[in-house]
Amino acid sequence: MKWDDLFAILPLVVISTWAVVLVLVDIVIPRDRKGITAALAALGLIFALYFTLPQYNRHLVAFNGMVIVDGFSAFLNTLFLASGLLAIALAYGFLKRNNIDRSEYYTLMLFSISGMMLMGIAADLIIIFLALELLSIPLYVLAGFARPRLDSEEAALKYFILGAFSGGFVVYGVALVYGATGSTAIVEIIQAVVAGKAAMVLLTIGAALIMVGFGFKVAAVPFHMWTPDVYQGSPSPVTSFMAVGAKAAGFAALLRIFVSAFPYLSVSLVPILWLISALTMILGNIVAIAQNNIKRMLAYSSIAHAGYILMAVVTFGKGSAAIDAVSAALFYLLAYALTNFGAWSVVIALEKSEGRGLLLQDYAGLGKKYPAWAAAMTVFMLSFTGVPPTLGFLGKFYLFRSVLEGGFIGLAIIAVLTSLVSAYYYLRVVVIMYMQDGEPVVEGDIWLKVAAGATAVLVVVLSLFATPLLQWAAQATLQSGL
Repeated sequence: MKWDDLFAILPLVVISTWAVVLVLVDIVIPRDRKGITAALAALGLIFALYFTLPQYNRHLVAFNGMVIVDGFSAFLNTLFLASGLLAIALAYGFLKRNNIDRSEYYTLMLFSISGMMLMGIAADLIIIFLALELLSIPLYVLAGFARPRLDSEEAALKYFILGAFSGGFVVYGVALVYGATGSTAIVEIIQAVVAGKAAMVLLTIGAALIMVGFGFKVAAVPFHMWTPDVYQGSPSPVTSFMAVGAKAAGFAALLRIFVSAFPYLSVSLVPILWLISALTMILGNIVAIAQNNIKRMLAYSSIAHAGYILMAVVTFGKGSAAIDAVSAALFYLLAYALTNFGAWSVVIALEKSEGRGLLLQDYAGLGKKYPAWAAAMTVFMLSFTGVPPTLGFLGKFYLFRSVLEGGFIGLAIIAVLTSLVSAYYYLRVVVIMYMQDGEPVVEGDIWLKVAAGATAVLVVVLSLFATPLLQWAAQATLQSGL
């Protein structure tokens, strides 16, 4: 193994090795001191982050083209690791409060993050599939972590069945792409197409099947059916982690594959992606209006945001416009991650055992009794809507602008109109908190308070000083060679 090979996978090796060692170390940790396991898991994420940062401003291909390190992968891996830290902060008190404080939670999370990181650096369709399974299998277990609660077990089973189903689409798509080009490496697929050696019909069908498989993972319509039930039945910290990590990993693969390997198929696939993106935005936002359960509302909200990010994939045949769209998508993922974790921290603080405290009406009176929590939730709802000064506003602004520059004016209009629709159900939460009477009870531990406060401040402050973040996302895209 060459040094470049080791350097490329070093953060991944650190996090996966740390997860294995954590299983052994946990044996000697007393059952009433499992907070030590959480702290060790967080420490492992920090170490992996330390080894990820030097990968910025580098562009190298390792393991005979199967792995690539560039700004794109470094940006996403940083996002995955930071998401893991926030997810641990949200989970620590929740697990204790609900008597499911089992240490394997943190090990499973680390393994899932390792799959997400592998997705970020994958440059071969086989590696992308392996990464998909590595990130998904621990999430299937985590979804059912609140056993013997029936809704949690049901969520795990639904997620597993539909996840395996979507994985089959990806495998079949990869097989067809291999049959069409003679390779699964993204670079060699491009070379086969340019040289005129690829069977374009077979390649188009394979790309479409891969798109279907990852459509399940990112919860795009019509592959979204699992999302509301799984989000509602899973433990809330798992749902928050799933909504950010799994979605970002899915888009990492979609952006890498379509923008890099399949731009020549844009004439055939762009109309399909356009329709999927539009339907996802419309259905997610409209159905969210009818939800009275905060977890189901956020589930449909997550579907809607998948539609917004999919707009970046729609531009994959537009050259420089596609690069700008990928940069905007990376920034949007960062804004969505901070906003999402913040919103779920408030949900977790109000949630009681057996799934109580999750109705929108349970938020009545929060503004009077717990003004700090209500203020934080208001920031997150405004950011989801896209109201300044929040990161959500900037994320939508740059993403919509890039879509307009790509020539998809109709899609941008749909995005703006559905954002206006989303204001109804997001601001309804704010109205209930401040304008209705109630006696909510918040049970937030110190780490949950830190997560909620930090994300609320970052969502606002970073929107005022967003230029470095925008440059970071743009540089990550340019360095990737997408």
